[in-house]
Amino acid sequence: MKKNIFFVKYLITAKDYKQAKTKAFDICVEQTIEFPFHLVKKNFIKKFITGKIISLKQISKNLFSVLIQYNKLTIGTDFTQFLNVIFGNSSIKKGIKVEKIYPSDEIIKIWKGPAFGIKGIRKILNVYKRPVLCTAIKPMGLTSKELANLAYKFAYGGIDIIKDDHGLANQKFAPFKQRIKMVCAAVKKSGKKCLYAPNITADTTDEIIRRALFAKKCGAGALVISPGLTGFAIINELANKIKINLPLLFHPAFLGSFTVNKTSGISHYALYGQLARLCGADIAIFPNFGGRFSFTKKECKEIDNACKDKMANIKKIFPAPGGGMTLDKIPYLKKFYGNDVIFLIGGALIDAGPDIIENCKKFKKLILY
Repeated sequence: MKKNIFFVKYLITAKDYKQAKTKAFDICVEQTIEFPFHLVKKNFIKKFITGKIISLKQISKNLFSVLIQYNKLTIGTDFTQFLNVIFGNSSIKKGIKVEKIYPSDEIIKIWKGPAFGIKGIRKILNVYKRPVLCTAIKPMGLTSKELANLAYKFAYGGIDIIKDDHGLANQKFAPFKQRIKMVCAAVKKSGKKCLYAPNITADTTDEIIRRALFAKKCGAGALVISPGLTGFAIINELANKIKINLPLLFHPAFLGSFTVNKTSGISHYALYGQLARLCGADIAIFPNFGGRFSFTKKECKEIDNACKDKMANIKKIFPAPGGGMTLDKIPYLKKFYGNDVIFLIGGALIDAGPDIIENCKKFKKLILY
């Protein structure tokens, strides 16, 4: 693959090949120059800036696959502009879906991707031959002390990663700084190897960075952030520029509308797998099939593959299915995802029985066999 170009595969709905080709060329123009192509005088713009159709083929009735080439010159060094070129104005149009992204090694060098990935997180936890166990402290409304008590039980019971629920922010009932101090202390008190991941999602980049640094100072072992709320680029900022040196959990809040439509938006593969990796996340959280959300087995397997498929020289990351998962499903899910997965079970871990510590031990036992 040439160093200074990257490719994006789109799915296009059209009545015939001619309409599909027109629509594909419209994407080439809309995503780059956004200017009438016949008015372009400079050959440089035509040759290097405007997107190019590499292939176009029909895959079913009214559905076409197009591969479009873009030049690195169109994105500069900003991850946000990379997203803009992939699916800026075209995201407003019906019948266009980003299916897969093909970045070159040269593109990857700009942002570097995740700092840890699967291997790095396994090394931190000293867990190599089994899935990783994760849960969340919740519900919203508990005090910092109550959340810390819950975290202690989770850690003592053998959970590897305890994350803030994505709804925990800086509310009066559990202020950010107070909560982080108390939960970090509780996890440390357990004496177990466990990473606490506070939610650092906030309004501004400065505040996100302040919360990240504060959490690290208190002893947090990872961080949760929702790029659908904050923007994707801050994850890269934390992973590779500020070098916060903590694993980053990508939460899907506010991103759902990108994937619910079959013919528009972004594929599960590209959004929850590829973009999560490219922006620098180490763990991609997503709703598992069979839970309270609508993801299918096929879509979850696509995410799992996207987290691990070769993509230039970028690290593989952990898929973290959650959302309505229960303990009885763990044996089957282990077969479905394999060992390189983080199982995220929240409310069901508390609902499994009156003794939370024993519930956690049962969770761990299930993934060992």
